Amino acid sequence: MATVNGKEITKAELDRAYKNYILSMGQTPQQPTPEQADILRLNILRQMIDDDVLQQRAAKLNLAATDEDVNARLTEMKLPYTEEEFARQLKQRDLTLDDLKKQIRRSLTQDKLENKEIYSKINITDADISKYYAAHKAEFSLIEPRYNLAQIVASAVPVQSDSNMAGNRVYNDATARQRIQTVLNRLDSGEDFGTVAMTASDAANNASNGGNMGFIGESALKTDPAAFDAISKLKPGQITGILPMYDNTGPGHHVVAYSVFKLLSREPAGQRELDDPNVQQAIRQSLREARAQLLKNAYFEVLHDQAKIRNYYAEQVLKNGVQ
Repeated sequence: MATVNGKEITKAELDRAYKNYILSMGQTPQQPTPEQADILRLNILRQMIDDDVLQQRAAKLNLAATDEDVNARLTEMKLPYTEEEFARQLKQRDLTLDDLKKQIRRSLTQDKLENKEIYSKINITDADISKYYAAHKAEFSLIEPRYNLAQIVASAVPVQSDSNMAGNRVYNDATARQRIQTVLNRLDSGEDFGTVAMTASDAANNASNGGNMGFIGESALKTDPAAFDAISKLKPGQITGILPMYDNTGPGHHVVAYSVFKLLSREPAGQRELDDPNVQQAIRQSLREARAQLLKNAYFEVLHDQAKIRNYYAEQVLKNGVQ
């Protein structure tokens, strides 16, 4: 289908990537038209080409993930499951264990490349932070207390989750309660909250971020009185017990999920000054991510320009389109 510096991307590889993408989207009302399917395949192939460009650059810099790296990540992914459950998840996703290891290796390798070539070159100075604060001081004035929370969710209804291997879990009230109790047991035994969230949470918007929900205003928390009552009693670093989450959008008042929250920090209302470590950390992180995104875009364009790429599938589509 394409070559990247002489390395082939085969039709079988593109077909598998296409199939996995369709499966990840869940039930669809109708099959794509031939034109829509070709557009989707072209987009997926472009992503595969881009990924190969990065992987080849990482290999050239000797930054490929090691077997130890891969096995450590695999162990994290397997934690919420028995061996039988994990094997079933792989089968449902049409993956072998070797396939999964290859995916993990590529992801970790890209992380290593970005850390080496992008993040290590970003330097946020005190002057940068002061300049940003002066221009955005109003953003650091809080009209109400706010809570920085992390969350682990066990859903009783089907969800599309960011957490690893979660796409084919069984979703009902009994299994949700069982999963959240297992989570609480792991946390009580001393496991790291963020690690557990990444492998066990059904929260699509924050599982991959260790469950971090960011800062939430007190008025928003009070919309769930039971959750607010439990969270307001915590000290930073402490976790709640198991809390039910209800569906208030339709008729009835039924549980749709169970959660455990961790209080990361609490901030009172009022103006945050520049000498506040949390203010400095927030600004530094914001500037770092903005610069990283800019550098990533530029870095990849340079790598892409330097690579010798031929997209045979695109040529075929174009040729067929003018016949």
